[in-house]
Amino acid sequence: MAKIRRMVLDIMKPHEPSVINYSSELADLECVDGVNSSMVEIDHEVENIKVTLEGDNIDYDKVEDIIDRLGGSVHSVDKVLCGKAIVKELTTPQD
Repeated sequence: MAKIRRMVLDIMKPHEPSVINYSSELADLECVDGVNSSMVEIDHEVENIKVTLEGDNIDYDKVEDIIDRLGGSVHSVDKVLCGKAIVKELTTPQD
């Protein structure tokens, strides 16, 4: 199976822990080299954050375990890049 090099996740989480703590916990995983997190939506009970993870061989199960432990859930997996190189997404006439 090809190695996962980048993932973009839509995560639904409670207000606490903060997006800073989520990012830090995910970045502490040995399989993750970097994390980029952005707040997408806040309501009175939950927050939605977009999290981009990058690494040489991201272990989705470990990522999901941390999210679960912090009280969140993966709402959707929006993008996955696999293989020896990160392939740039190109604009096509259909876009």
